[in-house]
Amino acid sequence: MKNISQSRCRVLGLVLGLSLTFSVSAEIKRTPSGKPDLSGVYDTGTLTPEQRPEFFGDIKYLYPWVADLLNWAAEVAYEWFEETESDPDREAPPVGGDGNNTAGAGGVGGYNAFYIDIGKQASRIDGKVRTSIIYDPPNGRRPPTLEGVSARMGDIYQSFIHENTGTATWLDHDGPGPFDGPESLAPSERCLISFASTVPTLPSLYNNYKRIVQTEDYVMILQEMVHDARIIRLNSEHSDPKNRSWLGDSVGHWEGDTLVVKTKNFKEISGLGGADENLQVEERFSLTEDGNLLYDFTVVDDTVWTSPWSGEYIWTKNQSKVYEYACHEGNYSMGNILRGARLLEREWREKEASTLQASAGQ
Repeated sequence: MKNISQSRCRVLGLVLGLSLTFSVSAEIKRTPSGKPDLSGVYDTGTLTPEQRPEFFGDIKYLYPWVADLLNWAAEVAYEWFEETESDPDREAPPVGGDGNNTAGAGGVGGYNAFYIDIGKQASRIDGKVRTSIIYDPPNGRRPPTLEGVSARMGDIYQSFIHENTGTATWLDHDGPGPFDGPESLAPSERCLISFASTVPTLPSLYNNYKRIVQTEDYVMILQEMVHDARIIRLNSEHSDPKNRSWLGDSVGHWEGDTLVVKTKNFKEISGLGGADENLQVEERFSLTEDGNLLYDFTVVDDTVWTSPWSGEYIWTKNQSKVYEYACHEGNYSMGNILRGARLLEREWREKEASTLQASAGQ
């Protein structure tokens, strides 16, 4: 009996020792001062949508097997697209096509599937698979915007929402056109701001890598999409509200092992669609034992949304590098956009003149 008890004690001791060893090895990486070391490259791509599909209602989580099925389907879709839609030697789109071999006019082609990189996994938090990044409001969707917000955004993003028919349809109504000059193009089309929200950070169609460089006084987050570099000052005060920028003014501090960043003093527009100069964002960065980041954020803008809204998802640690984003490749595309618009306007006016002349001759 004594030998049996001693054997059990040895086994128990071995199990406890292994558990202790595992827990120590799973400790998060820290800086010399003891703060969590967030430095590294992360992939923020995820199959989890920002806003929950409405048919889910208030259902916050998916069954794990459903998420596994979605991940498998995404892998299959990626392989299919790479084989069928990613030919680097493809020919120009047909005349009158929109670049995707579908009906339309004025198209010049676009990215093929090789460049699409939305992520291949749904985001798991505490082992659970969310139905949306947004968790508040409970329906997982952005709250309604106030009256006038949509019209304001339509004016700013005319060049993006303009329906390309291959003709200068903007001459058919009074007021400024979407391609009158460089300043009339959408800010992201001018490469002034990202094509995806930077503050808060939301996933995009591609270029989802982020590189964090951390010191005792600053945290820098380099965004792959449109090369934005956020400089977060630690334990500081916000600058004068008159000093506004596209990315706002970010100040951070540590609450235990969580980096809390508060950002305000934005310009009248930012990468977050709909937001204005009253936007304020609080972000929380928490390093997990597997080296990933749990990213949590809350958006407050009382002149845009009827209530604050919050979301969270996982930034996955990655060994890749963040390469340069050459948005305009020598900046020739801006000139080509404006030259193309002038040609379309000339054709439009010539057609109008011809129509009037024909009417006068009848």
